[in-house]
Amino acid sequence: MHKHLPQGARRTHHTRHALAGSIALALALGAMGAHAQSSVTVYGSVDQYVNHMRSSSGASMTALEDGAVLRSRLGFRGHEDLGGGLYAKFQLEMGINADNGSQADTTRGFDRQSWVGLGGGWGEVRLGRQNTVIFGRGDYIDFTSRTLGSMVNNFGVPSRFDNDISYTSPRVAGFLFEAHYAMAETGAPSRQAIYQAGLDYANGPYRVGYAGLYARAPQSAVYTAPVRYDNLYANYDYGKGKVQLAFVRSNNSTSGTAGNNTATVLGNTGGLVAGTNADVNRVYRVWQLSADYRITPQLRVGALWGRIQDTSDSGRGASGGAVAAYYDLSKRTMLYAVAEQLSNDRNAGFRLAASGGMKPNFTSADDVNGRTIKGVQVGVVHRF
Repeated sequence: MHKHLPQGARRTHHTRHALAGSIALALALGAMGAHAQSSVTVYGSVDQYVNHMRSSSGASMTALEDGAVLRSRLGFRGHEDLGGGLYAKFQLEMGINADNGSQADTTRGFDRQSWVGLGGGWGEVRLGRQNTVIFGRGDYIDFTSRTLGSMVNNFGVPSRFDNDISYTSPRVAGFLFEAHYAMAETGAPSRQAIYQAGLDYANGPYRVGYAGLYARAPQSAVYTAPVRYDNLYANYDYGKGKVQLAFVRSNNSTSGTAGNNTATVLGNTGGLVAGTNADVNRVYRVWQLSADYRITPQLRVGALWGRIQDTSDSGRGASGGAVAAYYDLSKRTMLYAVAEQLSNDRNAGFRLAASGGMKPNFTSADDVNGRTIKGVQVGVVHRF
């Protein structure tokens, strides 16, 4: 219909249409951006410490270790606003041995976390390799955040599982609920899935909660008792610090080459219950009392004591405690010092543990079983 317009007029007409189209496209993209804002964050930490330990056997060691309070790591977090209160997010996180630059787990690219999720006002669903409910409650267990110095940590905590589907509710009237279902790998019986649940209640200075895990063995297994890990905790924030009480009931402890309690039936980072380990029938109770005090805005000190009780009365219990100090040089950099002691009963073989596994550790059962182990650690952690 433009054939009757002069050539200049036709060019002007097309230019106006092109300009109008460009403006419309820009407005459309702007509107989309307003409803779908996204971000990706690179984050991580480097935690290095000098560790000196001595066993009552006479053996001792001094080593540079990684991950006393916060395992060295590199991670990526993403968040996208989908509009209408809905959002998508993901997290990829790998552990690093910062003392030598190697991966914490050479069999995986992202050994710590690898999941994608959707959330909204109704809560959040995640799919993939995730931290356990128990692991995520570390800040509520004791002043160490259940890391170096913690007797609960010395007993052992299931850390994360593959093929995990989770739901976390919004906090309503102080309550927050979390549930996980970690599927077995292809070929394994579905009954070997790992179930988790957590309930947390916070009201002012008070917090109480439960975090638990349940994993079954095959029906035809020699030992069919399920692996359980039940954790109750209670906190009181008195302003300058917190008083924390924790209780654990679990049968997830067994013998390793280095001692009678240096391994777990289920595993700290995944795996199924095979039903071939008689130690699944031995149940432990762990009691721990912890308190800390902030002397200055930068300096915090804490102490704890705990008891691992072997309910089978076979001498596989232990007791111990720790004192520690943490000094914030900045919001990202912290110095720390920890002194701890763990006294094994006559047949127990627990060892000191940190956020990351101690690579140099006592490897002879004679240095662990029935022994008292003392340790002093000094280090620095930087977050970015």
